[in-house]
Amino acid sequence: MAEENKQYPKRPRIKYFSYKGSFSYFLTICTDSKKEIFISKEIFELVFNHLKDISNQFGFQIYAYCFMPDHLHLLVFADNEKASLKEFLKMFKQKSGYYYKQKYGHKLWQPSFYDHVLRKEESLNTITEYILLNPVRKGLVENYKDYPYSGLLF
Repeated sequence: MAEENKQYPKRPRIKYFSYKGSFSYFLTICTDSKKEIFISKEIFELVFNHLKDISNQFGFQIYAYCFMPDHLHLLVFADNEKASLKEFLKMFKQKSGYYYKQKYGHKLWQPSFYDHVLRKEESLNTITEYILLNPVRKGLVENYKDYPYSGLLF
């Protein structure tokens, strides 16, 4: 019965936008049933290593990331015209979810994700600041530098 009541994000993709090419994206990916999963270094490293490998394979650079206990924020940039956000995220969620389930016995991700395609006038610095300060806003740390599951990769 509980399965029927799960609230997943709708797939609110922009109509007539291919999600391919050199664009920057602000993404939020939630854990299954919003379970607090990213609370240990071991789990963080398992998923983060898949994220780095797959982003490279699919032509994406990670600017900023923050693994909150029940969701992941990413700021990514596609570095070529053939890069597909949908394919990148599909493979990332599939691989990280597979290895997580093998080790811990339950599902990692909820279906879909939230995305925001950045416009040219939007500031990467503003979004990076939002991502890095998320643990401070949630009361997990007083200084964003003290949070072990976030950072910059550019």
